[in-house]
Amino acid sequence: MTQNNNEPLVREDGTYPTVDLRQDTITATVVQTRVHGVRGSHIKEDIRRNLDYFLECIDIAQGYGGKSDLLCFHEFPITGFSEWTREQHYEMALEVPGPEIEEVGKKAKEHNCYIVFGTYAKDPENWPNHILHLMVLMGPDGNVVAKHWKQRNVRGLFPGAEQYTSSIYDVYDRFVEMYGVDEVIPIARTDIGNIGMSAVQFEPELFRCMAMKGAEIICRVATGGMEFEDMRLTSYHNSVYTMIVNNSVSTQGRNPGFFEEGAYGGSGRSAIVAPRGTVLAQAGVFETKEFARIPIAQFRATHRIPDLHMHLYRPVLDAYRERYDHSLYIDYQPKDKRDAFGVFSKNSRWSHFWAL
Repeated sequence: MTQNNNEPLVREDGTYPTVDLRQDTITATVVQTRVHGVRGSHIKEDIRRNLDYFLECIDIAQGYGGKSDLLCFHEFPITGFSEWTREQHYEMALEVPGPEIEEVGKKAKEHNCYIVFGTYAKDPENWPNHILHLMVLMGPDGNVVAKHWKQRNVRGLFPGAEQYTSSIYDVYDRFVEMYGVDEVIPIARTDIGNIGMSAVQFEPELFRCMAMKGAEIICRVATGGMEFEDMRLTSYHNSVYTMIVNNSVSTQGRNPGFFEEGAYGGSGRSAIVAPRGTVLAQAGVFETKEFARIPIAQFRATHRIPDLHMHLYRPVLDAYRERYDHSLYIDYQPKDKRDAFGVFSKNSRWSHFWAL
């Protein structure tokens, strides 16, 4: 369910919009699986392989330990990530909805659950030539409940290279014109709770805004590594539930182009964290599921949005200027990662662009 046009982005009385819950307590599960990048020379074959494994893992996760109302997977269970040309990357990006997504929807309907996962995606009609990075929420009716764009890409992770995928920040002006400002940081209001989703790391302000807009469960995902405390503190600072899903190490050989331990932080450690940062369940490094019971009705009865003294901070926030301006990808999409690095280096206000 999306925001009502008459509803303010943030209510003044500490409450937030909801829909009726289907039950008082839900079971939420993080499903930690391996990641395997699609080969640019075998796109259809490898997409099929990854999709089949994804569907199998949904069945496995629902096959023991009791049924789950919400399954959360990592960032790229169908496409994986690897080193591709831009043309290969666009070709293997999925359409949402599309045939692969419909197969995931059938599993959600079969198991009467919600499923969260990330994917590279494309929308040829509305965003020709753009490669998107989406978080997808499938509902128990088998349909797409929400598809949330990644708000911004991390910069400075790879020397001399930057991501060329189009995040909201990269096309902000056109995005807001098409979808409205509420969709910049959207919340999916479902009958198991209000859900926020994102693959963004190292930007706590984003998740504070989700909490201010009424998120009760924030699904955060990673692939290739993550900083666990960055994830856990989402719950600690905002008094919400956080589900953290990273990829496992692989017993089938490492993902091409990357060490098994990942780009930073390491593989594994997927978890479910309660308000105030209490870890309810945590995985190791191998493929597994971890679940927790969330008393969502009891939580909602007393939960309020963050008590933030914005008057103290607004002068500083209003004076701050971003390292580079938004909307740089509206008229120009970089040809590759090095071209993207050139775009951001040229437009950076900082003397040293290389920094996380």
